[in-house]
Amino acid sequence: MSSRSFARRLFAGVAVVAGLALAGPASAQTKVSIGISGWTGFAPLTLAKEAGIFARNGLDVTIRKIPQASRHLAIASGDVQCAATTVETWISWNASGIATTQLFQLDKSYGADGLAVRAGINSIRDLRGKTIAASPPGTAPYFGLAWILRENGMTIRDVTVVNLEPGPAAQAFIAGQNDAAMTYEPYLSAVRDAPQAGKIIATTLDYPMVMDTFGCTPAFIQANEAAVRALVKSYFEALELIKSEQTRAYTIMGADVRQTAEQFGASARYLRWSGPEENRAFFANDWLPFTEKAATLLLELGIIRQKPDFTRMVDTRFIQ
Repeated sequence: MSSRSFARRLFAGVAVVAGLALAGPASAQTKVSIGISGWTGFAPLTLAKEAGIFARNGLDVTIRKIPQASRHLAIASGDVQCAATTVETWISWNASGIATTQLFQLDKSYGADGLAVRAGINSIRDLRGKTIAASPPGTAPYFGLAWILRENGMTIRDVTVVNLEPGPAAQAFIAGQNDAAMTYEPYLSAVRDAPQAGKIIATTLDYPMVMDTFGCTPAFIQANEAAVRALVKSYFEALELIKSEQTRAYTIMGADVRQTAEQFGASARYLRWSGPEENRAFFANDWLPFTEKAATLLLELGIIRQKPDFTRMVDTRFIQ
């Protein structure tokens, strides 16, 4: 299926949005649990909760910090109904039988994910035989590392991966452990601030392969369309709050990851949050080509055994 024809299918449902609107606002305090991590790009979800945006839109939201490697288990068990994660992660979840549907794009990394190396390592090819800290298979750092290696004619088998989550990976690197570390903001900035430990040899500015979306289970979407519309609306309202009251917003979002407003702002410089216009462009032009390429790499890595049905993995009706 071509990207253009797929985009037409995605937006065929836009015509029904007017009908959905007739259903009115989400019922008072619809409960929903969302699984996320401390990644800077997800912070507007925290802002929507702490600033009362979710509540104002009729949602009783619980945000749970769950490592990416086990977030799908929380969905499968019913502990959370929705989650934020990278685009390629949804491929893995659906391929493993955990049905999930992406609803809108959260952000795109512009240098917020990166590979830190020791001073003596001057190219990606110099990493052959080296030890690299990264999260386990099925996570964004592991995928990002594999992507970077593949773009340089190498595979994950050419290095030794030590499984550490992004925060500990950065901390271990700064402490002198391992030859390299794959991590992301706000932890990547800790590496930037410790030049004695090494340098950042590659980021998503060089390899644009980290983009995040928000999604829920098909069952939750079907049973709670008004609430889903309110979730999307709340996220976009949080982005507007960031524009209108940046210091207040950065203070709230930074506090969640133990950063000052200034520190959070420094991390946020390396990504772009996606409003309605960016969302429409992303799903019309970029989502399918990236998903196809990412699925091919996931097959090569052995993370998935077959590609899932991409047409069931996204629902853009609620983006207005």
